[in-house]
Amino acid sequence: MSISLRLTLWFSTAFIFGYFVFGIVMYGELSYSLAAGRDKTLLRRADRAISLLKSCGIGSAKCAQGFDAFASGTPEGNLVHVLDEHGKQVYPVTSDARDTFPWPANIASQDRTYAKVQYDGSPFRVLSEPTIIGDAKYHVVIGGQLRDNRVLVNQFTVGLLWAAPILLIFSAAIGYFLSTRALKPVAKLISSFRSISIGNLSRRLPSIQSGDELEALTETCNDMLSRLELAVGQITRFTADASHELRSPITYIYTQSEYALKNLPLDEESTECFSEILRECEEATDLLTDMLMLARCDSGHSGMVFTRTDLKGVLSDVYRKAIPLAEGKRHRITFETSRNEPAWIMGDAPSLRRLFWIMLDNAIKYTPAGGQINVRLQMNGNEAKVDIQDNGIGIPQESLSSIFDRFYRVDKARNSSEGSGLGLSIAKWISDMHRGDLSVKSFENIGSTFQVSFGTISTNL
Repeated sequence: MSISLRLTLWFSTAFIFGYFVFGIVMYGELSYSLAAGRDKTLLRRADRAISLLKSCGIGSAKCAQGFDAFASGTPEGNLVHVLDEHGKQVYPVTSDARDTFPWPANIASQDRTYAKVQYDGSPFRVLSEPTIIGDAKYHVVIGGQLRDNRVLVNQFTVGLLWAAPILLIFSAAIGYFLSTRALKPVAKLISSFRSISIGNLSRRLPSIQSGDELEALTETCNDMLSRLELAVGQITRFTADASHELRSPITYIYTQSEYALKNLPLDEESTECFSEILRECEEATDLLTDMLMLARCDSGHSGMVFTRTDLKGVLSDVYRKAIPLAEGKRHRITFETSRNEPAWIMGDAPSLRRLFWIMLDNAIKYTPAGGQINVRLQMNGNEAKVDIQDNGIGIPQESLSSIFDRFYRVDKARNSSEGSGLGLSIAKWISDMHRGDLSVKSFENIGSTFQVSFGTISTNL
């Protein structure tokens, strides 16, 4: 999952969590505010009723009429009662038989009390307010419906739930847009990083003038590339110088050993010893040649000269050169091509010969006596593929990803044959220089198929 998607997920999760916390807090605050507002409303009605009773005097006809007018003016109508200290109803003077409101049992307590009751399927809030009028104690009892409060709270809850997915989608879209925009320079850095290899360490990442961590990261990476370029350059120069300097003493040893074998009277043991020295000098010379070639490759001086080259002709030359070596190990070797005409490409013929020789030499080297080796050139449109297939010892699957690394050798191959482990690295480099694609498919004890494809060819270049 990309960083943009992860940031969007985290941002959306944090947003929706904060949104629900906000909703819960606001739900509690709204419920509390509405309940407190209802209590204050009931208290104000009770204070008005008390003021009315004190002004007109309890027991007079005028007071009874005024109380009835006051009670009928409230939204709940008959839910305003006046009780004496024993709980006996004083006002309204006459009781309505249809009045079945469930007044609380402790309605005539000595202190102000609030209670909740259910009446006709709706919630009600009941206030009992004690007061003294004249020398007597009374209780003004007022009820008020809570249905409007519940409706408002329910509407608020429904609104929160409906708004949640809309806001989540909106926040996710905004979060993804912002994260993608913020990480857009990172995509450029990744592209630049992928274009930098050991052969072009002189390249640098594009400068990002953002004044933030990305600018610091770019500068740090460019500094690191400078240090890597310097270190690789020193290693390359050392490898090239060492390879060049070691060629002279090895050549001297080879010459002296060859002279001794041809001109001096030697016993059998000395002859074998000098022959072994010659073989080791030849292998050391090959290794130094490979190391020198890779050093030139790393320094960017390949020495290749790209001209019009017949791919089929080069492959045929290498095939003919490999026939005696294959026959010496009793291998059956064949060469097939899908067309008879030449396949012209822009390439360096000596390098291509070495590429195909490395592939064929490996097939011969790691195929047991009596094996089969097939060389195929397939041309399809503007693409050419060279396959070299054998039924040899194969390569373990866990080694396929490292087979083109320098000095890498599979254990089974190391025990059965000699080699420096640089051949396939050189083959890969030559393929890359020709914009080819070198790949391998292999299975242990079944065989291997090395394939190099060239993307642009022409039969009449």
